Amino acid sequence: MSGASMGGTAAELGGSRCLRSVLGRFATGVVAVASADPRTGERAGLAANSFCSVSLDPPLVSFCVAHTSSSWPRIRAADLLGITILGADQREAATRLATRGSDKFRGMPWSESPGGTPVLDGALAWLECAIEAEHPAGDHVIVVARVLRLDASREGEPLLFFRGEYERISR
Repeated sequence: MSGASMGGTAAELGGSRCLRSVLGRFATGVVAVASADPRTGERAGLAANSFCSVSLDPPLVSFCVAHTSSSWPRIRAADLLGITILGADQREAATRLATRGSDKFRGMPWSESPGGTPVLDGALAWLECAIEAEHPAGDHVIVVARVLRLDASREGEPLLFFRGEYERISR
């Protein structure tokens, strides 16, 4: 095997820049994770590219959130959260949700799921979830969520994250 040695810290593996470069070669989908404060209705959201299916029975999904996220504590405070699977034409929404700021939803078309979670209009699909567990993992937390309701909204190409950029599938 060539390259960095097996195991060790990011520094031993060639540094965090090298680790990011290598891991960036794995294309992922992009989701919006959002909730609304049950008292004020104020929305909070973030973009995640670490979303995956965990279990079909019970229906569980997961995503990772950085410890430095200012949105996650606000999302976590609600009983339910919405996960929107973004389409290739929703790059701007992903960019807005990935940046720090107050009302990331201003001017962005969205609706409420049956339980009242914000889901972005025009997405490929959405899930309404309840947090099942949180697992600390390095500089992130792995969130496991139970799927309560879901819908495949439309057909289309997914928004991908590859080499640090939002991308489309090219065929």
